[in-house]
Amino acid sequence: MKLVIGNKNYSSWSLRGWLAAKQSGLAFEEITVPLYGEDWDEAKKTDELAPSSGKVPILWDGDAVIWDSLAIIEYLADKVGRDRFWPKDDAARGMARSMVAEMHSSYLPLRRQLPMNIRKRIEGVAVTADVRADIVRILTLWAEARARFGQGGPFLFGTFCAADIIYAPVVSRFTSYGIPVPGFAQVYMQAVWEHPWMQAWVSAAEEEEWTIEQFDTPGVA
Repeated sequence: MKLVIGNKNYSSWSLRGWLAAKQSGLAFEEITVPLYGEDWDEAKKTDELAPSSGKVPILWDGDAVIWDSLAIIEYLADKVGRDRFWPKDDAARGMARSMVAEMHSSYLPLRRQLPMNIRKRIEGVAVTADVRADIVRILTLWAEARARFGQGGPFLFGTFCAADIIYAPVVSRFTSYGIPVPGFAQVYMQAVWEHPWMQAWVSAAEEEEWTIEQFDTPGVA
């Protein structure tokens, strides 16, 4: 398999796809394509990126090509066993799927005002009411998942699963912009941030030399 991703500092969806590939336990080749570089328009037309119209991540597995992080999670879950990605308990799995779907389709104000930027540390960002509502909603979901299903470990449903993969960029955003969170969320965020795979991604992001101006300024989509 090979996984094509964007800049590790900025690409939240690439992080999700990469964590999913790591969670699968399968060997894969990692190919990084600098987003919005000088050759970006041409890069989107290459054989590796054309099936997704330039969207990353995109996973190649022989003749199979899968883009979109959630599709990659589901493809790999089918390949290696769904219990590796989703809670075994029906109620827990139902909530995990709902949380993943909500993150996948929602929270546009949060995405726009607080773009993922692993290298940044900015205190005192004045978030809009819409962003604040997104933050409250996410924290509410985290609290419910931890209270109902988190007894088996430090992650949302105890052990690391698809829900943690999908919310990992939110942990990065809250960290980068100094978003105040309650104690339980601090503990959860620390568990995600200190996960060996997350630390490997962060270290690689810090070593990248690429910059994308629109993602280096809070409040700019």
